[in-house]
Amino acid sequence: MHSRPRVVAHRGASEDEAEHTLAAYERALDDGADGLECDVRLTRDGVLVCVHDRRIDRTSTGRGVVSALELADLADLDFASWHRPADHPDDNGEQPDWDRHGVLTLDRLVAAVVDSGRDVELAIETKHPTRYAGLVEIALVELLARHGLLRPTRDDAVRTRVMSFSTSSLRRLRSMAPALPTVYLMERLPLRLRDGALPPGVMAAGPAMRAVRAHPSFVERVHDRDGEVHVWTVDDEADVDFVRDLGVDVIITNRPAATLNRLAVDRVTD
Repeated sequence: MHSRPRVVAHRGASEDEAEHTLAAYERALDDGADGLECDVRLTRDGVLVCVHDRRIDRTSTGRGVVSALELADLADLDFASWHRPADHPDDNGEQPDWDRHGVLTLDRLVAAVVDSGRDVELAIETKHPTRYAGLVEIALVELLARHGLLRPTRDDAVRTRVMSFSTSSLRRLRSMAPALPTVYLMERLPLRLRDGALPPGVMAAGPAMRAVRAHPSFVERVHDRDGEVHVWTVDDEADVDFVRDLGVDVIITNRPAATLNRLAVDRVTD
C-alpha cells in the first residue's frame, strides 16, 4: 500500500476563502495541509505578489495588468469580495479584515509560513509569459535567500520549491539556485516526456489531473526515474482515490480539509 500523498493547498484553502489571501493560507494550515501553493507575479515596482491572473479584474475591485501596477495601486483594493456573498460576516459596515481582503505579497506569505511553527512545504509558481521575464526569478531567488529558504533540506521546517509551465523559468532558477527543487507543470503530457523523463535538473513532474487520467502509467514511469509526481487540481473524491492508488507524491487541491478526510477514510478501509 502506498503512503499517503502530501496535500498541498492550491492558492490556499481556496474553496473556503478567497484565493491568495492570507486568510486562505491560514485556513489551509488550520485544516492540516502539508503544504501551500501560490502563484507569483512582479509588480511594476518590483514586488512579488500572490496573484494568478495576468489582470486583477477577476479577483479584485480594481482593473489592470499586474505588471503595469505598483504595490501602492493594489494596496487599497479588495481581493475577496468576489468570493463571498454580501451577508458574509466581514460585510457588517466595519473596516474589512485585510488579512482576508487585501493583496498578499510573497514576502508576507513566507514570513507567515516561517512564523507558523510547523512543518510546511511552500510551492511557488512563477507565471509566464511576462514583460519582466527573468526579473521574476531574480526577485524570487533574492527573496528566498533573505528568508534562508534557498537551499532546503529534509530537516527544515519550511521547505520551498518552485513550479512553472515555463522551461525557461526553470532553467534560470537552476542556474541561479541549483539547490532549489523545481517542478515542471504540464497541462498535457508532451510525447517526449511520456516515458517519465523530466527536463534537466527538475525533481518532479506536475501534470494536470486530466493528463494523469489519460496516462496513468506516467506516474510509475516518473518514479522509475527517481522523480516525483505532483498532480493538480484534485478536488473530486473519485480523483483523490484515483491518484492516491497510483501512488502520486503530492495532491494539489482547493479543498485540503476534504482531501485529507478522504485520504483518512481510504487508509481505514484499505
